[in-house]
Amino acid sequence: MNRHEFKEKVIEYASTIGIDDIGFTTAEPFTEFKAKLIDYYKNGYESGFETGTIEERTNPKASLPSAKSIISIAVGYPNKLRNAPKSKRGDRRGIFARASWGMDYHTLLRKRLEKLEAYIKSIDPSIECKSMVDTGVLSDREVARRSGLGFIGKNGFVINPKLGTYSYLGEMIVSYPFPEDEELLDSCGDCNICVDRCPTGALVGDGQLNSKKCISFLTQTKGFMPVQYRGVVGNRLYGCDTCQQVCPRNRGINTEHHEDIVLEPEILKPELTSLLKISNREFKETYGHLAGVWRGKKPIQRNAILALAHYKEESALDLLKEVAETDPRPVIKGTAYWAIGQIAGNDALEYIYSRYNEETDQEIKQEMLLGIQEVS
Repeated sequence: MNRHEFKEKVIEYASTIGIDDIGFTTAEPFTEFKAKLIDYYKNGYESGFETGTIEERTNPKASLPSAKSIISIAVGYPNKLRNAPKSKRGDRRGIFARASWGMDYHTLLRKRLEKLEAYIKSIDPSIECKSMVDTGVLSDREVARRSGLGFIGKNGFVINPKLGTYSYLGEMIVSYPFPEDEELLDSCGDCNICVDRCPTGALVGDGQLNSKKCISFLTQTKGFMPVQYRGVVGNRLYGCDTCQQVCPRNRGINTEHHEDIVLEPEILKPELTSLLKISNREFKETYGHLAGVWRGKKPIQRNAILALAHYKEESALDLLKEVAETDPRPVIKGTAYWAIGQIAGNDALEYIYSRYNEETDQEIKQEMLLGIQEVS
């Protein structure tokens, strides 16, 4: 069997195990991406969640010395939540970003890559393989771009002709020289909608992102949300889809054929006050399978409080006061106090001042004052 025949067999098999698109590239260093990474760190755009050194992130042979090729895979995911509960007064809802709907995509992609690796080794057991999904050192998007799965849009996502931007990406470094695919030469042209509509101005053009300003990143942090971004987070509990929702290339696309991506409307759009009362065990049992809770319960609860403030949900005031007075975590306590001021306005002044001397943590005290300074 020659290299081209082997490649065709891999492509054919991939389509039978839930892989929507597949591409092949060499294991040569990502020279252009390396230059972009250097600028990325130089400008302070990194989130802190990145893995590996610049060399590790741009040289596949640093991960697998015998590397000859990289196989990139894409699996589309749904972007419409049918039968979703309505967010209304007294029953306000938050939302998880679409990439977090269903089974944790790390698990979903690893299962497919494991099957693909087993198939490749069934043909040639001597081939070495190393798979990566999101948390690996290589850039999933850059590998996908060079493998011909799409071009990187101004929103920083790989835009695939069949899947748009709504796809999970993963890759496998292999010690076999598969024929490489041609890169997809396309672009956003004059379209600048995603850049213009980004709520925080995090998109800086040419597919670059200032992670520290990105709502998706901000919702995953564990500390206090920077004040300047609280007003634009809205009801987002994890992630942000704005730059994908406005992208014209996503029109008419909604991948729903994967049986292992099961959508749970009540979990993906949960009632906000219930999140503030949930125990650690209940949280893990209910939400533990979602990729969006990898940072734990605290960021989700902080974001739920911000969402209640966004909605000015007066029915949540008693619960927020309970949280502010009894929760042992400064970030949750302080954010609850801030939200009370935002929701109750002048009516919160007496309560905040009566509690001010009861609190000893200076950050909590600052949050109390921040919450009422606009109405005092």
